[in-house]
Amino acid sequence: MDISGAVVVVTGGASGIGRAMARRFAADGARSVVVADIDGAGAAAVAAEIGGRGEHLDVTSEDDMVTMIDRIEAEVGPIELWCGNAGIGTGSGIDLDNDGWNAAWNVNVLANVIAARKLVPLWTERGSGHLLITASAAGLLTNLGDAPYTVTKHGAVALAEWIAITHGAQGVGVSCLCPQGVRTPMTESDGDLAIEVVKAMGMIEPEEVAEAVAVGLAADDFLILPHPEVARYEQRRAGDRARWLTGMRKLQESLPAW
Repeated sequence: MDISGAVVVVTGGASGIGRAMARRFAADGARSVVVADIDGAGAAAVAAEIGGRGEHLDVTSEDDMVTMIDRIEAEVGPIELWCGNAGIGTGSGIDLDNDGWNAAWNVNVLANVIAARKLVPLWTERGSGHLLITASAAGLLTNLGDAPYTVTKHGAVALAEWIAITHGAQGVGVSCLCPQGVRTPMTESDGDLAIEVVKAMGMIEPEEVAEAVAVGLAADDFLILPHPEVARYEQRRAGDRARWLTGMRKLQESLPAW
C-alpha cells in the first residue's frame, strides 16, 4: 500500500491512534486525509492541522457511513485506504446488559462490516483498495476485565481474515492492527482491571503505533503489531491452549481486585 497520493479515511480520527495515523498519512504524502469521528469538532481540528477534511460520523449508522463514502468519492476522489479505527471498551464482564454488548458489537465489528459492504465492491471493480481494521491485541489474546471488548475484537480479527481470504485475489488488501497498551483517551482512566492490566504491561505512544502502521502498510502486512511480543503470545496460546488458559488464570488471580 503506497500512501503517497492516496485518498485515506480514518474513523475515530479525532484523538489517540486515529489522530496519530491521520497526521502520519498526511506527512507521508497522502493526497487527502479524511478525519471522521463522532466528535465532529475534534475531527475538524485534526483535519485543519494537517490540511485534510473533517467529517462528523456515527459509525453505527449505515446511512451516515454510506452517505459519507459516496460524498468523499464524488468530491475528493476514490478512497484507496479505509482505516476502521473507531472503537469502544466497556470494562465489564458477561454481566453487562444487552445494550452495552450491542454497543460494543456495533462499533467494534459491525461498523467495519458496513464500510466493507460498501467499499469492497468498489475496490474489486477497480482492482485495488486497502482496509485497515484496528482490532487490538485483545482480538488475538484476551483482555482481562473486559469480556465485550475481547469478544468483539476477536470478531474484528475474524472479519479482517475473511475479507483477506475472500477478496485478496481481487486486489483488496487487508491489514489488522493489534496493539497492546497505548496512551489514548480510552486508557486514561484508573481503576478498571482491563486498563490496569495493559498499563502494567507497558504503554506506548500513538505515534509509535502510527509508525508501525506506516511500515506495515508499505509491506502489505496483514498483522501489524506495534508490540512485537504479541506474536509470541499468540504462538504460545495456539501451541498449548490449556497451558495458556492456566497461565492467564494465574495472572488474573495475582492482580489486585479493582
